[in-house]
Amino acid sequence: MKKFLRNLAIGIISIVAIAAILYALLPKGPRDPMEYSDLTKIEKTLFVGDEYAAVTGTPWATQAALDVLAKGGTACDAAVSALLTLNVTHGEASSFPGVAPLMYYNASSGQVKSYIGAGKAPMAASIEKFTARGFETVPEMDIYAQLVPASPDVMVALLQECGTLPFSELAAPAIQLAREGFPVHAIMARNLNFSLIERIGLSFLLPYNAQVYLKGEWWRPIHLYDRFTQPDLAGTLQALSDAADGAADNQSGYQAVRDYFYKGPIAEKIVTLHQDKNGLISAEDLATYSGSWETPVSGSYGPYTFYGNGTWSQGVVEPMVLQILEGIDLKSLGHNSPAYIHTVTQAIELVFADREAYIGDAAFVDVPLETLLSKEYAAQRRALMTDSAFGLLPPPGQIPGYGPSSAPVSGDARASLGLFERLTADFQAGQDTSQLAILDQYGNSVVITPSDFPQTPMVPGTGLNLGNRMNQFRLDPAHVGALEPGKRPRITPHSVIVFKDGKYFMSFSTPGGDMQAQALIQVFLNMVVFEMDIQQAISAPRFYSISAPSSFAPHEFTPGGLRLEASLYDHAAEGLQNMGYTTERDPDWDKDYGAVGAILIGEDGRIYAGADPREETLAGGK
Repeated sequence: MKKFLRNLAIGIISIVAIAAILYALLPKGPRDPMEYSDLTKIEKTLFVGDEYAAVTGTPWATQAALDVLAKGGTACDAAVSALLTLNVTHGEASSFPGVAPLMYYNASSGQVKSYIGAGKAPMAASIEKFTARGFETVPEMDIYAQLVPASPDVMVALLQECGTLPFSELAAPAIQLAREGFPVHAIMARNLNFSLIERIGLSFLLPYNAQVYLKGEWWRPIHLYDRFTQPDLAGTLQALSDAADGAADNQSGYQAVRDYFYKGPIAEKIVTLHQDKNGLISAEDLATYSGSWETPVSGSYGPYTFYGNGTWSQGVVEPMVLQILEGIDLKSLGHNSPAYIHTVTQAIELVFADREAYIGDAAFVDVPLETLLSKEYAAQRRALMTDSAFGLLPPPGQIPGYGPSSAPVSGDARASLGLFERLTADFQAGQDTSQLAILDQYGNSVVITPSDFPQTPMVPGTGLNLGNRMNQFRLDPAHVGALEPGKRPRITPHSVIVFKDGKYFMSFSTPGGDMQAQALIQVFLNMVVFEMDIQQAISAPRFYSISAPSSFAPHEFTPGGLRLEASLYDHAAEGLQNMGYTTERDPDWDKDYGAVGAILIGEDGRIYAGADPREETLAGGK
């Protein structure tokens, strides 16, 4: 027996040694480095112009939008071209065909409209099916986490509303970049910065994803500025373009794109994937899917009116928070003083308590929207603000005739995870979201906040990442965000348009999950209370309440938790700790704090745009 064990040990050691030698010999450097200057953590310059502007999550998407605007295209044309380009150049965070919440301002009519940009749960999805597989929350890396895709529907609806150029012309920049490649930028490198163990795990768990992002080479890490190509996605976008070009005119071409995706060859490949992996999406789910135009939610702060996406998103948060703050002299507190941070944080947490209790897909949930957005209700909530941190979220408001979801009592959501979920809970194959905002020479504006991450099986041969956005559902049937067949989760991405004195003023959005609304609120207050220009307002340090349950499973939170960027932490943390907050220090211009892009019309009638130094965002125009 001793001899056997000794020989076994020698054999294992020999195998390990040979494997180590082979690994050492494998190429690990960049394949084809490209020249590029990062925009992340670099101070951005305020754009000032007179005709049009665009700001998006990558410089390639901004250029695609500007090229369309330069040839006379509308904001709608430019937005689609920019969105497709983002899907290529920031696709690990904002996939085609993920979620894409849309806001549109039509200058001719003066109307603001929202388009529903979140997909639905498949009709076969149910809480019972998830719990039968042992899930207590929606898993991040399982095919069960995939929603019916939304962004192709959003693009086609926008083009049918106000597009003027052929789809193939709008898709051309994205196709070229996917085929010929672009340099891996800093945010993409961070999102895909997998350890060796993670690269091996990805290759086993999600082999096609590994083929797309690692080129099938688990031994080679992602390198900054290396050329990154997506030939399969280029082929998919080319097939959609060819379908459009085969139609009689642009409008018919737009519809042909939609049909090719939801009823044609792409739909067939999605259904085949779900059949092969015992998933949930059916041909009927795809063929019958659509979003729709809707009246946006709205509220006001002084002369400013905020318009946001409906309650399938968190678009109500900004107007609700600002209406609570409207009765407070924020300027006297001092910019980013402990007292100011505490006051804004309490307003945010009061609204997050109501978000957790009342906000969900209005097709399934009776949302007391009129009450939640009323000045009277804001005054009631304002009266609950205290001199010290709330700790656990305060109770939601009591609204006659409505039963709110119960408030959480513990932040230890991870304790309930199964073994596989524990092992993969920190694995991130892409994260965040992206953004784009356009203002054209005709006065129209579009703002979109695209998202979705390649943490579930991608559709083989297509480059399509269906994301894991079902992860924002709850598996508690009593919760307002409970999973139901055909329902939309209350997603974090949302877009915002602001009026001042009844006229168009600004479009803005940001990535950042539960930080999104918090970032936009801080940027807005920096401008209107502390008189910063839009670039200064975006670049200023931020704070981030983590007291509310995360919108992403397993819905963790830290009672009284408050994250601060470093320069803010250094002068405000002690005062906040004395108020009862548990503070965390993050680097300055940290990507977890959002990447705001904004365009506005100033008092002088000129166009101003700002881009966030926290990511690769870039503003430009004429």
